[in-house]
Amino acid sequence: MRTSDFDYDLPQHFIAQTPLEPRDSSRLLVLDRKQGEIRHTHFHQLGQYLRPGDLLILNETRVIPARLFGRKHPSGGRMELLLLHRQDDWTWEALVGGKGLRSGAQLRLDGGMEAEIVETLDGSRRVVRFADRIEPHLIQYGHTPLPPYIHQHLENPERYQTVYARQAGSSAAPTAGLHFTPALLQALQEQGVRLTWITLHVGLDTFAPVVEESPENHSIHTEWCTLSSEAAAVINQTRRDGGRLIAVGTTSVRTLESAARQACLEERRAESADVVAPYTGNTELFILPGYQFHAVDAMITNFHLPRSTLMMLVSAFASRESILNAYEVAKQQNYRFFSFGDAMFIV
Repeated sequence: MRTSDFDYDLPQHFIAQTPLEPRDSSRLLVLDRKQGEIRHTHFHQLGQYLRPGDLLILNETRVIPARLFGRKHPSGGRMELLLLHRQDDWTWEALVGGKGLRSGAQLRLDGGMEAEIVETLDGSRRVVRFADRIEPHLIQYGHTPLPPYIHQHLENPERYQTVYARQAGSSAAPTAGLHFTPALLQALQEQGVRLTWITLHVGLDTFAPVVEESPENHSIHTEWCTLSSEAAAVINQTRRDGGRLIAVGTTSVRTLESAARQACLEERRAESADVVAPYTGNTELFILPGYQFHAVDAMITNFHLPRSTLMMLVSAFASRESILNAYEVAKQQNYRFFSFGDAMFIV
């Protein structure tokens, strides 16, 4: 297996720069991974492919306005921070932009907040300690980060949030969920589809291509996630009742499969047939072809970047050949790709 096995050609005009209105007007490619059949529909017709007793598992993380601007003190040189992971109440790992931003550099952000770079990591990563909690400062002075392939200004930052985003902490949106509207969620529930919620805070590494020749040599990014005891109970009961567990997005997949690994560990200590156990913590789960899925029966997802870990994940679920073929069909049908693009339902 080589990283080049997950590459494909995508001309720039396929990359969606703006979201569609309404949200559920996006197109939906339905891929039957067993039969290899492809159907074309629209997201608001998702209910036609769901059954009473199915369970949608949705990631309720919320993107924080994690991009900050300011100046290096006392020189006055402009700088930029992009917050990645919080280490404690005052300390964050961040990407920095600007000259001379090494350990010991003093920063003064727009709005007056002061900070210091306390550790230099690889590349442009730094550990930054703020003089006070940064979260209240973000509300007024922070900017919503968009993926590097989106070049148009987003007039309404809420369009880069799901309608159910509640738990602040992400640097990027769980984009498969961007297609849902409150009305669609209500309609699905009325037809007997159940909903439950997990949280995984998405890091910007989700956009990074794999550069190693062999995917096995890639260091997968770490993300914090939680699956509550209440969600675990709903998931386990759904599996016992014969309903399908449908992950909304690759973030939900990573969380579910991490919770399934926890259940396997607990099953060794006690008799249990549960598919998942409650889980809170970091996940470094790297899903490659050959992986055996335990807690995902179907998946709603967007179209992913070439050579990315997410491309490898969906290829593990539906086979590399099926995914690459579906992507070629999507290009022939002028689907829109990436964060603001169209969606797939893999069953």
